[in-house]
Amino acid sequence: MASESTVIRNEKIKKQVAKYAELRRKLKAEGDYAALSRLPRNSSPTRVRNMCALTGRSRGYLRKFKISRIKLRELALEGKIPGMRKASW
Repeated sequence: MASESTVIRNEKIKKQVAKYAELRRKLKAEGDYAALSRLPRNSSPTRVRNMCALTGRSRGYLRKFKISRIKLRELALEGKIPGMRKASW
């Protein structure tokens, strides 16, 4: 499980990305890269880290479910994910 500070930092970055999204789009369209470079670093979408919504784990993250592979397996075995079950052949 990720530390609480890491999760909070990532949420803060997500908010800043959303705040500057329109301005970044406009500056890129105009080709004004000097003004773009003066924006805060955390306003860049590439600085956001995908993290599990339940544990904060960043590795083994599955975008479709927004959770890590470990939690996905646990929830699937408990029958909490509709249509998903353990494979057997």
